[in-house]
Amino acid sequence: MDMKFIGIIPARYASTRFPGKPLAVLGGKTVIQRVYEQVVGVLGEAYVATDDERIVHAVDQSLLRLRTDRLDSLLLHRPDALMEPDEIAQAFTELHKAGKVRNFGLSNCNPLTMELVASRVPFKICANQVQFSVAHTPMLDADFQTNMKWDGSSMRDGGILAYCRLHHIAVQAWSTMQFGFFEGVYLNNERFGALNAVLYRLAEEKGVSATAIALAWILRYPGAMQAVIGTTNIQRVRDSAKASGVELSRREWYELYQAAGNRLP
Repeated sequence: MDMKFIGIIPARYASTRFPGKPLAVLGGKTVIQRVYEQVVGVLGEAYVATDDERIVHAVDQSLLRLRTDRLDSLLLHRPDALMEPDEIAQAFTELHKAGKVRNFGLSNCNPLTMELVASRVPFKICANQVQFSVAHTPMLDADFQTNMKWDGSSMRDGGILAYCRLHHIAVQAWSTMQFGFFEGVYLNNERFGALNAVLYRLAEEKGVSATAIALAWILRYPGAMQAVIGTTNIQRVRDSAKASGVELSRREWYELYQAAGNRLP
């Protein structure tokens, strides 16, 4: 099956770990410019998920330097309790009319927030970028454990996966190789011994890397799934791309899910 790969670049200006990082200058270029150019050079297409007008300006400057005049998609990075949907609609409309952005999306939004924005924005939401990996599955757990008195039965996302399938919105999975909230990588992590055993066994059987198997697990979910690989390392990009050619059976998919420490009713 032929699949298209794109780059997703999170660019949050008010980062608690490094405020202003996207506009920090390294070697004569801002971080966002440098990363954008690297990703476009490898994949040919990139999305910038941003929350600040200064970053939009920086992206404009990068586009000028790259001799292109538009982004294929722009994602609003995380919901803001004080956001005004009408203002978002106005900004998106102006960017669209100017030909700077073709498509608009959201990130880390639940269905009601998506519905709120969609009620004002005169464009179809193209994607919702959310954390999802074989080691981070709250969106799945609640569905599997409906009406069960288990920890995983608590719905924390409002049904994002089902909502996106109903409305034909792409789900862009971030932190595809991590668990928890930036707690670490699960590959080759002794805490996930059972999961790694299955990942590497399937990787050997199918002639790909464990990374490709982990990404194939995400892409196997029905609907418009996209995996954010979070790297500009050429070899990792090549290894990850092979996930598009991996077909996991239902048995293999559920084996990985359970090996990650999850249970089924």
